Amino acid sequence: MARKPEVPLPPYFNLDPKAAAGKLGEPIDTARFAKAAAFAGRGRDDLAKRGYSPDGRKRLRKFSMWEICRYLIPVAPAYLRRVLNKHPDLPQGEGQGNAKWFTLEDVLQLRDHFAEEGVSTKEYRPYRPEGLPAKIVAVANFKGGVGKTSTAAHLAMSAALDGYKVLVVDLDSQGSMTSIMGGQVADEWQTVFPLLARDYATHLQAENRVREAAGEAAVPLDETLTEALGFGLNDVVQKTHWPNIDLIGAQLNLYWAEFQIPVWRMQMRNWALWDALTASLEHGGALDEYDIILLDTPPALGYLTINALAAADIILVPLGASFLEFDSTGRFFDMLYSTFASIEDGENAARARAGLPEMRFEWDVVRAVITRFDASQQTDLANVIQAYFGDMMNAYRQEYTALVGQAGETVSGIYEADYRNFNRETYTRGREAFDRTYAEFKELLIGAWWRDAQAMTEEAQDGETQTA
Repeated sequence: MARKPEVPLPPYFNLDPKAAAGKLGEPIDTARFAKAAAFAGRGRDDLAKRGYSPDGRKRLRKFSMWEICRYLIPVAPAYLRRVLNKHPDLPQGEGQGNAKWFTLEDVLQLRDHFAEEGVSTKEYRPYRPEGLPAKIVAVANFKGGVGKTSTAAHLAMSAALDGYKVLVVDLDSQGSMTSIMGGQVADEWQTVFPLLARDYATHLQAENRVREAAGEAAVPLDETLTEALGFGLNDVVQKTHWPNIDLIGAQLNLYWAEFQIPVWRMQMRNWALWDALTASLEHGGALDEYDIILLDTPPALGYLTINALAAADIILVPLGASFLEFDSTGRFFDMLYSTFASIEDGENAARARAGLPEMRFEWDVVRAVITRFDASQQTDLANVIQAYFGDMMNAYRQEYTALVGQAGETVSGIYEADYRNFNRETYTRGREAFDRTYAEFKELLIGAWWRDAQAMTEEAQDGETQTA
C-alpha cells in the first residue's frame, strides 16, 4: 500500500534560532535612521522624476483632437476642424490633419471661443454663478491608505480639464500631493505654516492693543511670528504644470505646526485656531481667484485637519470596502462630532456671556466615497456600508484599474497618462473610474452653488421689498 506523501509543515515551524540571529545584523542605533532616510530621499526623488522632463520639470502632455472632442469640449471633430480653418487666430495644434495635438492652454482658449460663439444649449464652460466665492473641498479620513491623495489629485485634474481654476493645498507633511503636482518645497515657510502663524500673530497684535489700552504689558512676538507677518497667500502659492491648477505644497517640517498651534492657543485662549486657514484663504483673495480649493489632509484628526474641515464647504471621506476601513470611518465621524461639538459648546458659552449669537459649524454636503473597489469580491460589503451610511454615501464606487496602477508608478494622475500607452478599452475604463467620481462630485458642487445663488437672490429681493 502506497504511503501518503507527507504534508509539509508551515514555514514558521523548526526555525533555527542561531541561524535567525545571524540574519539580524548589528543592532540599530539612531544614526541608522538618518542613513535610511537619506537613501529613501534619493530613491523618492528618482522615482518622482520618472514623470518629469529631462530638465527636471514636470510638464503636462498634449491632448489629441479625439480626446478634446470625446472628453473636453462637446463638439464633433469635423466641426472643430472647420472652426479652426475659419479662425486661424485660434490655436491650431501641432501635427497634420486628424493627428493634431493641443496643450491644455490651447483647449482652454478653444473652450472660451465656443462659449462665446457656439450653440447656447451646450456646456462649454462649467457652471459657476457670478458673485459667489469658491467652494472649499476637504478630502479627509484619519485612516491612511484609503485613497485621500489620489482622490483629491484626480478631482483637481478633472476639474481643471472641465475648465475650473483650482487651488490645491497639501496639508500632509508626507508631501505626496506635492510630488504629484511637481511642487518644490524647501522648508515650512513655503507651506501653509506661515499663513497660520500670520493669523495668530495678527490676533496677538490686536490683543496687545487691548492690553496696552488697559495698561497691561504686551505679549512679545517672537522671530517666527514677526517673520510670518510679512507673508501672504501669494508667497506660498506656486504654479504647477497644469495651467489652471496652483499649489500650496507641503514637506516634512510642516508637521511642526501640529505642535506649535496648541502652544499658540494656550498663550491666547480667544484665538480661534480652527479658523486660521479659512481666514488666510479669505484674506489672500483665494475665494475670488479660484473656483475650487481642494484640501488634502493628513491621516489624523490633528490641528491641520481640523483647520481643513472647518474651512470646507464640502467634505469627502474616502474609504475602501473593507470592515476595518468601514469601522475606522465610523470612528472618524464620531471624532468629528465630538471635536466640533466641543468647539461649539466652548465658543457658545463665551458668546452667551458676551451677549453674542451662537455659532454653528455647517457644511453644504458630506459624502463617503468607496475607493479601490473590486466588484468581484467587495460588492456585498459595499452594499452593507452603503446601507449604514445612507445619504452620506456616494452612489458610485471607484474601481481600481490597470490604468490607475500604472499612473501611480510614475507619480502621475491618470489624466496625465498618454492613452497611446494603453489599449483603448483599458484607457477608457480607467478614465471612466474617475470621470464618474468627478461627475458625482460636480453634481454636489453645482448643486451647492445653485442653492447659494437662490439664497442670494431671495435675500436681495427681501432687501428690495423692505426698502420699498
